[in-house]
Amino acid sequence: MKKFDIRKIRVRKVSVDELDDRMLLINLYMTQVLTLIIGFVWVLFQRQNIIHLFQIPDRLNFIWWGLGLAGAVILVDLLVSRWVPDEASDDGGVNERMFRHRPVWHIAVISLVVAICEELLFRGAVQHAIGPYWTSIVFAVIHVRYLRHWVPTGLVFSISYGLGWIYIQSGTIWAPIIAHFAIDFIMGLIIRFRKEQDEES
Repeated sequence: MKKFDIRKIRVRKVSVDELDDRMLLINLYMTQVLTLIIGFVWVLFQRQNIIHLFQIPDRLNFIWWGLGLAGAVILVDLLVSRWVPDEASDDGGVNERMFRHRPVWHIAVISLVVAICEELLFRGAVQHAIGPYWTSIVFAVIHVRYLRHWVPTGLVFSISYGLGWIYIQSGTIWAPIIAHFAIDFIMGLIIRFRKEQDEES
């Protein structure tokens, strides 16, 4: 029987263009499941009450915190995309591949899953441990596809800091979850319908 040689394993970088739609979705959802598990376990180790963390406050002003930040982010992103060359804000085509032909309901599902999983980890656990500034550094590094260009890296850091700030101001994790969901959902719709218009013209 032939022995298994670990030295013969070759790891190579795979570009987003090499992944089919199914593998792209599997990669996304598996990453989010892992993010959720890490966040959940970390919150428990911090002895936080997970039920209290996700408790919806009586006052609904957290909705305005979330929607306000989302509106500001989308406005800035649209201005940046208008004035900054595409190559300076390129994410490697991941967002375009993810949303370009996706039905609206699936864009909403992806946005909701990402918002809940990432906010549990980054705002619920990491920010609780190291504060909003260092959490935003980690958040920007985790979104590695943006690190090749300073414009998207700066935007991701700023968005993360904004999410951390509204978490502190509102006192509930639902504010950054709403903001994160709205940003991803609206930007996904912009990609989806802009590409549709481009294909028709």
